[in-house]
Amino acid sequence: MEHNELKEKILELKEKLPVTLVAHYYQRDEVFELADITGDSLELARRCKADDKEWVVFCGVGFMGQSVKVIAPEKRVAMPKIACCAMARMIDSTYYDESVEFMEKAGIKKEDILPITYINSSAEVKAKVGEMGGMVCTSSNAYKIIEKGLASGKKILFIPDRCLGQNVANMMGLKSCVIGDGKDPNEADIICYDGFCSVHQLFTVDDVKFYRKRYPGIKIAVHPECDPAVVAVSDFCGSTSQLIKYVNELPEEQKVAVGTEYNLVHRMRDKNIYVLSSTKPECPTMNETTLEDVYRTLKEIEKGEVVNEIQVDEKTRKWAKVALERMFEL
Repeated sequence: MEHNELKEKILELKEKLPVTLVAHYYQRDEVFELADITGDSLELARRCKADDKEWVVFCGVGFMGQSVKVIAPEKRVAMPKIACCAMARMIDSTYYDESVEFMEKAGIKKEDILPITYINSSAEVKAKVGEMGGMVCTSSNAYKIIEKGLASGKKILFIPDRCLGQNVANMMGLKSCVIGDGKDPNEADIICYDGFCSVHQLFTVDDVKFYRKRYPGIKIAVHPECDPAVVAVSDFCGSTSQLIKYVNELPEEQKVAVGTEYNLVHRMRDKNIYVLSSTKPECPTMNETTLEDVYRTLKEIEKGEVVNEIQVDEKTRKWAKVALERMFEL
């Protein structure tokens, strides 16, 4: 089916069915431009809850669809592709338990550990964190959530992104370590799990040096999933929504190189913007969803034969929601 014909059929089905099409910022343009709601992961989940349609067709990665189901269990959530965020896959229930055990073996009592999970994690992991008294954070509120957590006097176990955890520690003037790096966790305020975003690992200090040399006066803006060394030599570090705001508020003539996913960067501006990489930093899982997948999912809803409907068992949903609600309260 031709691109334009496929697009028209999707629009027709959207009008006909009780669905809201949702797309994360990192989705392909062809999918993104047809969405009713766009944004970053938590913003999407909250806006889906407020939406009045029966079905959410979520174009993103698996943990995002789960977040909608956790926050709004009354919604039916279908994903054209249940693509899996590589970072979220780096930690599961077993690895979480092993991380807690690592800290206990180092002499830190379980009751003195406060787990905080980045939203890029499965509902199962969020539930483990919720049961243990912990909470969820996003890249935009990680500083505030960790600051609140430290006020309890406990050690922070931060999962799964070591870079976000280390970058926040650096911003706060605190000590951090990564499980497996040989450092004593007793000497650290924030103990980070050794997970990372493969896309944001593509950006290097050499990339920053290259752009500063080529374009004197250029601004460098990066996501906190980038390596701490890259963040240290940048002009601005912020979440997806914060990066968009930062770039939009710069004078149009100001050159800026941005260290985050390609699809987002190339939609930010028409000129004087660069991707901070010698290669194309495109998230492979975010780019799995195609127009054909969206069309197929809408047809399945029409026929009542949905394949990729998101389900979360009640116990997992309960505790994952607790972890999310603790964040919302702040």
